[in-house]
Amino acid sequence: MATSKIKKGDTVQVITGKDKGKQGKVLSVKDGKVLVEGINQITKHEKPSQRNANGGIVHQEAPIDVSNVMYVAGGKVTRVGFRMDGDKKVRYAKATGENID
Repeated sequence: MATSKIKKGDTVQVITGKDKGKQGKVLSVKDGKVLVEGINQITKHEKPSQRNANGGIVHQEAPIDVSNVMYVAGGKVTRVGFRMDGDKKVRYAKATGENID
């Protein structure tokens, strides 16, 4: 798969769906899906285990497609592009033109 424009630790905003307009930090990126902190919460019923002795109802984030989120740079949503900075390939915010990493 091609290089993802969204990486772990980025702040993103949801642009479509039930959580539209909400922002959060990316926890993981895998196979075109992102896990965003506090976004797309689901309710899961768990049996008692060593990790969760009582079991019960647990709320957790579910993956959301990477196409449904946009990078946030300086409080403003922006597209992400790639360019060469010397001999290094870097991501940059297209709205502001500044390098991300």
